[in-house]
Amino acid sequence: MRFLYIVLALCFAASAAVADEKPKDEPTNDKAQKTYKEAIELLKMRRTGAALDAFKKADKQDSGHCFGCQKQMISFGTQFGEWKTAELGAEEMIAEAHDPQTIAISHYQMASVLMAEGFGAHKQESFKRAHDEIVAALAAFSNFPDALYLDGRALAQLHQDEAAKARFEQFAKTRPEKNVDRQRAERFIGNIELARARMAPQFDVTTIDGQNLSMDELQGKVVLIDFWATWCGPCREALPHIHSIADKFRGEPLIVLSVNLDTDEKKARDFVAEHHMTWPQYLDGGFGGSMAKSFGVHEIPHTFTVDADGIVQDEKIGDASIEGKLKKLLARAREIQSAQGR
Repeated sequence: MRFLYIVLALCFAASAAVADEKPKDEPTNDKAQKTYKEAIELLKMRRTGAALDAFKKADKQDSGHCFGCQKQMISFGTQFGEWKTAELGAEEMIAEAHDPQTIAISHYQMASVLMAEGFGAHKQESFKRAHDEIVAALAAFSNFPDALYLDGRALAQLHQDEAAKARFEQFAKTRPEKNVDRQRAERFIGNIELARARMAPQFDVTTIDGQNLSMDELQGKVVLIDFWATWCGPCREALPHIHSIADKFRGEPLIVLSVNLDTDEKKARDFVAEHHMTWPQYLDGGFGGSMAKSFGVHEIPHTFTVDADGIVQDEKIGDASIEGKLKKLLARAREIQSAQGR
């Protein structure tokens, strides 16, 4: 499964900061309503491919006016690399937008799709199109910080480095000093090559033992992120392997962060205690949790290996040998720490 290394997440959280109201999700056409409800049920059964087909059908039955369908077409079209589907959803949103805020949001949706397509399909032209969409978004509604950030990423991909840095500087001014997104933007300003890399999504979490961990504050260390759940048989089978890695590389510049996707917090905590999982543990609350969504996790066990610069170097679904990759990344991390006098 490919990881697109960009937090699309439909950016409806960002949209909420721009517009107070959003269109109703469900279609108005009777046939489309029935198909839409079938799609929702398919999602509940985790039959995402079939659900996407149903959302596309419902949208067509509703003559391209189904906002809820369009959101899902963007989300799952991006996830599955069905770029035409994702773009169609965004195009229909643009066509339906009338006030400045929703016009800005819809162009931002399209830009997000195009950025993901640029990374996922290695299409340089997609980054140019993404920049053009963000220009349209900001022309409609200038007070849109997330659009500034995304444009910085697009301009970096186009090797317009000074323009990219200027966008990141504009964005940084809109966020408080300790904000994780501001920290990421400031890293890009200091090293624009990172803005072109496939960076791990930013996060700022508190583990069950009270540790605060954020992606960019772990700079200089290798990070192994392990998504799991107590109800997942393959996760239980993989646990001894993760346990051995945490023990084997203790004292090295490595952070193992296990992200639990149980919805029952007590069950998760009891399991962690019973199995002596002493490395950092974060309770994400299910596949709808912030970490799972930002990393695009839909299957577990699922691991991401992130290097000392915050760049994802490896992604595995299921139990897999990762020690060789870790050793190479740790050797470089030690070199960095030595050069910095740590």
